[in-house]
Amino acid sequence: MPPKAKFTREQIIQAGLDIIKENGMGALTARALGAKLGSSARPVFTIFQSMEEVQEEVKNSAKSVYAEYIRKGLAQESAFKSVGTQYILFAMQEPKLFQLLFMSEQEHPPAVVNLMPAIDDNYKDILQSVQTEYHLPETKAELLYRHLWIYTHGIAVLCATNMCRFTAKELNKMISQVFKGILKELNSSDTSESF
Repeated sequence: MPPKAKFTREQIIQAGLDIIKENGMGALTARALGAKLGSSARPVFTIFQSMEEVQEEVKNSAKSVYAEYIRKGLAQESAFKSVGTQYILFAMQEPKLFQLLFMSEQEHPPAVVNLMPAIDDNYKDILQSVQTEYHLPETKAELLYRHLWIYTHGIAVLCATNMCRFTAKELNKMISQVFKGILKELNSSDTSESF
């Protein structure tokens, strides 16, 4: 008869998430997890087969935390702009989770056109909000989204690594200026690439 589980799956995942929030993914070890739970590492393995399985579940939990930020942005009046603000807010408030999800080295980096669908489970919902809100065909909505994401990601990385901080007013102004410029370019009848 297998030993009775001392902790639930959810308790172990939450403890792992807490470890990552404090010290990053590298700190999530069996020993650290046991210590966080006030136990040895052994009870963890009555629920999980390996640390890789624990890490995968904790990463999925981090994605759920991030998805809450995105859902909040999508529910706002200016959904696309709010999503960008929420992305940066996630980086500011949960820097280690942001680093785990969006700053991990990729073994096989995708082309930039395939990047966002590959790293963000919320991609389709966000893209739909761009198409709906700004009455853009999918190709132009994708371009707008991609350009704004690259810009917003840069700001978020600066925040997640404590390189600098921005006020809400500064963020609003910066995102608005870049957004308006890109949207104007996309709606321009002149498609020449001269600068």
